[in-house]
Amino acid sequence: MVSELHRQDRRAVVFGGMAGALALAVGLGCPPQGQCRPANPRARTLVAAARRQIGVTVRYDPGYTALDYPGGDVPRVRGVCTDVVIRAYRDAFQLDLQEQVHHDMMAHFREYPRNWGLAAPDSNIDHRRVPNLQRFWIRSGARLPLPAHADGWQPGDIFTALVSGLPHTGLISDQLGLSGALKLIHNIGQGTQEEDVLLLHRLTGRYRWHL
Repeated sequence: MVSELHRQDRRAVVFGGMAGALALAVGLGCPPQGQCRPANPRARTLVAAARRQIGVTVRYDPGYTALDYPGGDVPRVRGVCTDVVIRAYRDAFQLDLQEQVHHDMMAHFREYPRNWGLAAPDSNIDHRRVPNLQRFWIRSGARLPLPAHADGWQPGDIFTALVSGLPHTGLISDQLGLSGALKLIHNIGQGTQEEDVLLLHRLTGRYRWHL
């Protein structure tokens, strides 16, 4: 039924019940085998930008790399968890977290974590560290309370978590997993993937930035 509606008019916005939600999702890039939660247009754009990284970024590489500034990036075949978020915002909205974090750290360096013993900001790496992004999003007014239940998350939300004691981040997908929770789009060691693992992580933060 959903496919037939979509073929009849790809531009139609179909409301009412699960059929409408699924028809809208298929038109916006949600994998056809999944059920998607409706989201606002900016959130859909952000999630789609993150999803396009799947199959492109296929390696996890935390090595320090000298980057151009602004707009610097390592080759997209590799990266870390923060790169998923950084690339999604650049691709979706031309928002450069490298530049924005660096500007804020230059002006408010003492407000940021000192986990790495740095005496000054470093535009090559600061934005690629989860604790720095957490502080930036808090200072930007993007922090939201952690939901009491999995269905409190919304597509496009940024999550942070501790995985084996290490900070981790990524984006909340619009695709529902078999667990009933929304999937995550993240790089946790094997490249960018979309996985039904929200309920498996020790979640530490929720942020909604420019949505």
